[in-house]
Amino acid sequence: MKIGNLSIETPIFLAPMAGVTDYPFRVLCKEQGAGIVYSEFVSAHGIIRENLKTLQMIKFSDFERPIGIQIFGDSPEIMAEAAMQVENKFEPDIIDINYGCPVPKITKKGAGSAALRDLCLMDDITAAVVESVPNTPVTVKMRAGWNISSIVIPEAGQRLEKLGVKAIALHPRTTKEGYSGRANWKLINELKKSVSIPVIGNGDIKSPTDILSMFEETGCDAVMIGRAALGNPWFFKEAVATYKGLTPPSPPTTSTRIKGCKNHFINMIEWHGERAATNLMRKHFGWYLRGFEGASSYRQSLVMASNRDEMFSILNSIV
Repeated sequence: MKIGNLSIETPIFLAPMAGVTDYPFRVLCKEQGAGIVYSEFVSAHGIIRENLKTLQMIKFSDFERPIGIQIFGDSPEIMAEAAMQVENKFEPDIIDINYGCPVPKITKKGAGSAALRDLCLMDDITAAVVESVPNTPVTVKMRAGWNISSIVIPEAGQRLEKLGVKAIALHPRTTKEGYSGRANWKLINELKKSVSIPVIGNGDIKSPTDILSMFEETGCDAVMIGRAALGNPWFFKEAVATYKGLTPPSPPTTSTRIKGCKNHFINMIEWHGERAATNLMRKHFGWYLRGFEGASSYRQSLVMASNRDEMFSILNSIV
């Protein structure tokens, strides 16, 4: 498939996830076969203020390409300036606009999926960003609407295509639904039928066979993986093999998961520094350590551990 002039070999992508898809995690997923990886969502205001923490979130390696940098904000002018700076300073393969985040902290500021309550604002932001980065394809990740009585699919998709967006990733729940209930894959199909640009399906992918079901039921061009990859970057290798009709590798053993977790932790320390890494890894421990006898006790011990040495000692004691 192609997004603008960008050719994508494998239509199975890593979704942008706040607090998760930093450099160390993206590399793990890329190693396992993710076709595109996306950054965490990055504040447009932070970019133009040249906030060091914000700029660190954007940095990536050539190994990760193709990569999308996702930005969020509520001002067309700020979003356009931020996109231009990202293009000029970092040269990502894609700039993605976040119209999907349902978290109140973001939507109360008019950003994320709040734009779905005001499609004119969505139009203005999108047009400004597309115009500001003529050399980089702009994509959008969005939800189906603000609530069940204000579904904006397929109208919003048609508007985005006319404004020059090169692909749309749809999580077919509303903002108010959060992650409750089931994702309405029929809306992905409706969007696909209404636009000519690629549509990327997202939501409720829990197994590699779910990917095949989403392609078949929705007609989407690619699938975006989020929560299924938490503590399980190996999901991509299984998913790619299943997509290609090959025999998928066996799920990772407990020993493989712990080894992967330790490597992830080491990379986190190198990237974020020891203090930040020990705090950030706590949630990852909860995702890696599950599905085996005693996992709950080990998770609790890791959460209570105060430093890296204690954490590695606990991990080394598991297998």
